[in-house]
Amino acid sequence: MDLISNLSLGFATAASPENLFFCLIGVILGTLIGVLPGIGATATIAMLLPITFQLEPVSSLIMLAGIYYGAQYGGSTTAILINMPGESSSAVTAIDGYQMARKGKAGTALAVAALGSFFAGTVATLLVALFAPPLTAIALKFGAAEYFSLMVLGLVSAIALAHGSILKALAMVVLGLILGLVGTDIYTGAPRFTFGITEYADGLSFVALAVGVFGIAEILRNLEGEQDRSVLGTKLGGLFPSREDLRRMVAPMLRGTAIGSILGILPGGGAVLASFASYTVEKRLSDHPEEFGQGAIAGVAGPESANNAGAQTSFIPLLTLGIPANPVMALMVGAMIIQGIVPGPNVASEQPELFWGIIASMWIGNLMLVILNLPLIGLWVKLLKVPYHVLFPVIMAFCSIGVYSVNSNVYDLYAVAFFGLMGYALLKLRCEPAPLLLGFVLGPMLEENLRRAMILGRGDPSTFVTRPISLTLLLLTVAVLVVMLMPAIRKKRAEVFVEAD
Repeated sequence: MDLISNLSLGFATAASPENLFFCLIGVILGTLIGVLPGIGATATIAMLLPITFQLEPVSSLIMLAGIYYGAQYGGSTTAILINMPGESSSAVTAIDGYQMARKGKAGTALAVAALGSFFAGTVATLLVALFAPPLTAIALKFGAAEYFSLMVLGLVSAIALAHGSILKALAMVVLGLILGLVGTDIYTGAPRFTFGITEYADGLSFVALAVGVFGIAEILRNLEGEQDRSVLGTKLGGLFPSREDLRRMVAPMLRGTAIGSILGILPGGGAVLASFASYTVEKRLSDHPEEFGQGAIAGVAGPESANNAGAQTSFIPLLTLGIPANPVMALMVGAMIIQGIVPGPNVASEQPELFWGIIASMWIGNLMLVILNLPLIGLWVKLLKVPYHVLFPVIMAFCSIGVYSVNSNVYDLYAVAFFGLMGYALLKLRCEPAPLLLGFVLGPMLEENLRRAMILGRGDPSTFVTRPISLTLLLLTVAVLVVMLMPAIRKKRAEVFVEAD
């Protein structure tokens, strides 16, 4: 009964005219940036963070969530029509989706992607509603030692699941932790790494870092050489799958949803890994593996279901523990902090409208996406023809105005420029910036809980291994490290990411 009453509260909150409007804005923006290759959900949410300061907390988070899972839908459109994934999680969809489009079945491929995403999103939202409350109850038993151990596990997992070199991912996490130290010591009040600049006494601006590393860096990379986005000249064909198509997509959809729901919770690129894992599973289980790469419907239904389920379930650690599972969730943490909300298990009890309103809005947003996406395919096709050199000045101006408006601090603009150049350099060095952002967000919380646990334990480090939950989390961390360093796992991990490239 508690679940039903909580969901009733959530739907009542999410269905208010104001929140419905911002949910609609979010899913439309998400689809738009998913359709336009080279922008991405992370960069867009980073750019929009300043706007959320002026909105109600529930409305702002509902809008940002809509952008995130809306981008999963939009990314499949470009993957199918022009063989250019709008989102990295849609890269697998391009393999068979584009081949279907070349055979005149673009409409069917788009419909399969939309239906698979909606089904997976609905199931994953239900899982969030079912598992979030008990996990929140467990999280309320966490002390400083448990939170420290959990964050160590999260950072190590992020390194293990990061794209590319493990050593580079480790370096990015360490750099993020160092940047998180800038500001004033929480216990002594002494300035740290501010170099005499009083504007940095409260630390580096999260918005400036996120916009620079993800937004500006992506713009610079895309300006290197604009790709030719020529849309297929063939007709879309029928938008509704045939009975045979529906029969062949059901099992991949179910398996993709299960894979995505599990992997989405893990720190790192859960949705990306889920889509590749789903494609691999479908190819191995298929009676006709030779069809994959030639327009297999299972190669669209499975990965699209997996990446959308992964996007939805990544909200579970955010809403229950206040721990981000990926860069977008880290930005959501930043949005909550901007609104004066402390992420963690107390959100469910202290602000149930916010907690359940976000969960209910996911289902509403997924329904909006199905209703909107298929009729608007013609519009998305036209937008694909807009040259990127026309878009980037508007995006740059929007970034600068937004960052300055948060604190009215000119140093934040300098920081954006610096982090933009740094982010571009990291991209050229093939260093993924996502672990950096996770390290920056979790660093201050990691330090605070470490010092608090040591104070409560009177300086005895054994406090981390004498508490059962903390010990379990540290043992899981060791297990992740051991698995990550196993030769067979390292080889398989390299193969996966070579395919992802």
